[in-house]
Amino acid sequence: MKILAFNGSPRVSSSSTRQLLLAACEGAEGAGATTTVIDIGELDIGYCNGCGSCHITGECVLDDDFEAVYYQFLNADGIIFSSPVYINSVTAQLKTVFDRLSDAVHCQRLSGKYGCSLSTAGGALAEEVAEYQNGVIRMLGGTTVGSLGVNIMGDPAAVDAAIPAATALGADLAAAIREQRTYPEQEEERRIRREHMIELVRSNKNEWKSEYEYWENQGAYSDR
Repeated sequence: MKILAFNGSPRVSSSSTRQLLLAACEGAEGAGATTTVIDIGELDIGYCNGCGSCHITGECVLDDDFEAVYYQFLNADGIIFSSPVYINSVTAQLKTVFDRLSDAVHCQRLSGKYGCSLSTAGGALAEEVAEYQNGVIRMLGGTTVGSLGVNIMGDPAAVDAAIPAATALGADLAAAIREQRTYPEQEEERRIRREHMIELVRSNKNEWKSEYEYWENQGAYSDR
């Protein structure tokens, strides 16, 4: 049971968000998972240039650290995204990773996998940004088990006070993976999105050859 945890803060080890992320990882490990933390701020990950190569060949034209991260991403059973709030959203570092996942969205590469999200804010919107990250997990075909947002609001003890909740969230993520837990309210959303992506790729099959081959190998077009 492998969980990949992304720290989107450019402050890396001095980040309050990372404190919550490590607590979530501790909770997951206590529930039987192994965890790997990816500090995005320490990596060389370039911007998506919209060339479409990933749709056509399954490969990105950029030569950077993303490929190694993506391999771990595809082979994880669970994902944790974490980011401080920067102008009402995630950091540029984490958004850059999200923007490199277009092929993964089209192929719903988190299908059957689980995730959760964390966020901190000096002022407000931490829970909203955590839920935005969960929305990315669901957009990729995954199932989300919950989120945690901490609005620090000048209280230096706010993050420490949230550590037990972060630990519990990580433990719940591991439990959901182990149980293959279902969330009925997400199942219909996931079905609709999967069907949409299958048809989107089919309608572009002459160009998006790699993605069409992926869905064909999944049996998506056998009865169409």
